[in-house]
Amino acid sequence: MTVYLVDLGEFATMNAVYAEAFPAPAPARATVGVAALPKGARVEISAIAVHAP
Repeated sequence: MTVYLVDLGEFATMNAVYAEAFPAPAPARATVGVAALPKGARVEISAIAVHAP
């Protein structure tokens, strides 16, 4: 997963919510600070998932 944050000062809050949504072992993640996101969003998350039958 890649998490894009407009304000890296919100990392701790995002990390707490992420940990709640994805308990251990959580998916691998990278967090990137960006200048802006579409439509004024503060966070965007991109993920690639595989569904094992």
